[in-house]
Amino acid sequence: MRLNENYGTLSETLNELKKQGYTIDFNISSECLVCQRTNIVLQPEEFQIDMVYRFEGASDPEDESIVYAISSPKFKVKGSLVNGYGIFAEEMPSKLIEKLQTHAGVPGAREKSIDATPQRKEGGRVIEAPLVGINIPELIEIIKREPTWKDSDHNSVTVFKSERMRIVLMGLHEDAQLKPHKANGVISVQVLEGRIEFVTEEDKIILAKGQMIALQENITHSVVALEESFFLLTLAKG
Repeated sequence: MRLNENYGTLSETLNELKKQGYTIDFNISSECLVCQRTNIVLQPEEFQIDMVYRFEGASDPEDESIVYAISSPKFKVKGSLVNGYGIFAEEMPSKLIEKLQTHAGVPGAREKSIDATPQRKEGGRVIEAPLVGINIPELIEIIKREPTWKDSDHNSVTVFKSERMRIVLMGLHEDAQLKPHKANGVISVQVLEGRIEFVTEEDKIILAKGQMIALQENITHSVVALEESFFLLTLAKG
């Protein structure tokens, strides 16, 4: 049975995959995939990736989940692997990184970018292409119209994505905070509207409209909006 490119949210996708027979929950271990419940162990050459789904989180600009629909003709099993935005961190096993990164070249495998917030189930915006046009004023208005903006202290939308770079438009209400965290790549923050306070363990800087900073990878940082603010966050990985 052919897999759909879009089942909706992350939980809806996992439920639908289970209905299609992808019932095993795989985890990453050493150089292989493991199902702890059944003790099934798959080496990179022993499984194939049938479909990939990506999901953005509205609560954090670096929050992304990736779902792999995986099957192994050798062992006659099917299951799913769920991992976060940092799935290709340097400590990941090299053979497994190569397998997962080259999923688009696996026969039958296709990729679909999906916004996992309820108001964006349909996807539709082009965020990964040779040339991507980005209408910032329009996207700010979209963020402001969404329930997430009304019901929480911030909202975000990815405007560009590639294997090595991701650009996110982030909106924060006054006094909203992004708690201390690290990024697995170099980041830049460019303020479009308002004022924010950008804090690391050693430095603190206030950024206003038209100002920006760059930060090396794996440095703990946080953000506080001093007034309603919008900024572009760019994450670049080597």
